[in-house]
Order: sequence, then structure tokens, then C-alpha cells
Amino acid sequence: MAIEGFVAIYIFMLAGFAGFEVISRVPVILHTPLMSGSNFVHGIVVVGAMVVLGHAESTAEQIVGFIAVILAAGNAVGGYVVTERMLEMFKSKDEQKKGAQE
Repeated sequence: MAIEGFVAIYIFMLAGFAGFEVISRVPVILHTPLMSGSNFVHGIVVVGAMVVLGHAESTAEQIVGFIAVILAAGNAVGGYVVTERMLEMFKSKDEQKKGAQE
């Protein structure tokens, strides 16, 4: 059973609103651990996009599936880059100098 029309739009809008409300109430100190955890979810999104692409039948579905895979992969990679940069801010000066020498 496929979800179509206004029901799909309603679910998408509800998910977006709920996500915004949850994230906007997170204290600043928890953003780095949450970013690390959300990178795991981004990996699942990549797998889901690949499954959708694999089930695509028409050319339009294949194009949308391909774009979904590219965007999901970019989102996952960007999340890891941002998390790494944020974790660098919490290192002491000595640890940063050792990392630069390696």
C-alpha cells in the first residue's frame, strides 16, 4: 500500500515541524553528541535512498532516486566533517599541537 497525495504531504510537513521543534529545544552543550548520533541516521537515509533507487521503474523515478542518493551521501559526509571540526574545538592546545605534528 503506497501513501499518496495529501497524506504524503501531511506526513512530510508533520515530520519537518516535529523535527524543528525537537532540535530547537536542545541545549547547546548537547549539539556535538547529537551530531555524532545523527550521522548514524544519515547512513540509514543513504541506504533507504539506494533501496528507492533500486525499485525505480521510470526514468523520472530513477533521476529522483539518484538525486536522493547524492544528497543523502553529501549530508552524511558533511555531518562527519562538521562533527570532526566541533570536536577539535574541545581539544587542549597541547593536543592540537601534537595532531599538527603527525
